[in-house]
Amino acid sequence: MQNDDEIVGRLLSRREVVALLGISGVAAMAGPLLAQSTAPGRAGSLPACVVQPEQTEGPYFVDRMLNRSDIRTDPVTRAVKAGLPLQVAFTVSQIDASGACSPLPGAQVDLWQCDAAGVYSGVQDANFNTVGQQFLRGYQVTDAQGVAKFVTVYPGWYPGRAVHVHFKIRTAPAASQGYEFTSQLYFDEAVTDRVFAREPYAGRTGRRTRNEADRIFRSSGGPQLLLPVTEKADGCSGSFSLALHTGGASRRTGRPA
Repeated sequence: MQNDDEIVGRLLSRREVVALLGISGVAAMAGPLLAQSTAPGRAGSLPACVVQPEQTEGPYFVDRMLNRSDIRTDPVTRAVKAGLPLQVAFTVSQIDASGACSPLPGAQVDLWQCDAAGVYSGVQDANFNTVGQQFLRGYQVTDAQGVAKFVTVYPGWYPGRAVHVHFKIRTAPAASQGYEFTSQLYFDEAVTDRVFAREPYAGRTGRRTRNEADRIFRSSGGPQLLLPVTEKADGCSGSFSLALHTGGASRRTGRPA
């Protein structure tokens, strides 16, 4: 079983980012982790073209193929997970040979996370056994604009990891070949502090790991994976944009069941 603390992939240098995008006009921003360019002729129609760092899948990915936008409910028991509602929208683009960005429609975006108590569904762990449950898991397919939207809850925490959600993007999930990108999203600590002052999070005891103390966040581009969150009285929402270089990549195998 894969360790959630295991670091996969590596960060790109400025030179590698330029080579990846295939253009000389890439603006490398704030160190080696992020590259941006604006697609010609698409001003205002797409976000900046962003290459984001990949991060570990972790031990809790279960490929249940649950096609649903609202992932808060267990499809068997119909129980709804408690927690502050969180809306997450992904805008997925692809980088073509010229380095320009265009929307990536028809890609499958999986989202999975722990609940307010730090528990994942569908797995057996040293601290819990939720085999047969399927809360806080699901996928959506990107639309013509490359957008996939989810309704979930603000994730809780468990020892050793900062607050995060996992996501995976696949261009051909049922095929033997296809592009796959896996990473994690994190949250601003000030937002998390305010959310965790509410129930059901406030009842947790122990000390949670903050972003700066999380080894994966520090070592694998965590600051570029922060989800910008808008806070409201009845919940939070955030949008995350990224562009993928899908040419010639093969799908990984050997993921944990």
